[in-house]
Amino acid sequence: MFLKYLTAGCLFLVAVERSAAKDTVPPGAVEGHLKIISLKPVELAEGKVQKATSESYGEYPLIILSRDRQKEVARITADQKGNYRMALPPGDYILDVQGRGPGRVRAKPQPFTVVSNQTVHLDMDLDTGIR
Repeated sequence: MFLKYLTAGCLFLVAVERSAAKDTVPPGAVEGHLKIISLKPVELAEGKVQKATSESYGEYPLIILSRDRQKEVARITADQKGNYRMALPPGDYILDVQGRGPGRVRAKPQPFTVVSNQTVHLDMDLDTGIR
């Protein structure tokens, strides 16, 4: 009987140790550059013409989705030069743009894999559709 409890206790400790080890895995990162493509300046409803500038990056947040696209993991806003970087736990993800769809901005969702202590470089081209 004692041997049975000892074995069960050892198995429990091994399971706890493995669970704790998973939580301490160092993150990796994704970084890249967001390029906004627009063939002509944006004409606002008030008749003012606005050129796509570095301030426009804030209007197009990038989203990181789980591989099955069921969960939004994070949002990233590119800096004034269009660069972005985010630390993520190891795993498979999809990089996309918020608001992508018919009649909106066009961008190709990009799958990527994050590995512990490594950085994945992934550039994103975004077509505003303004012609």
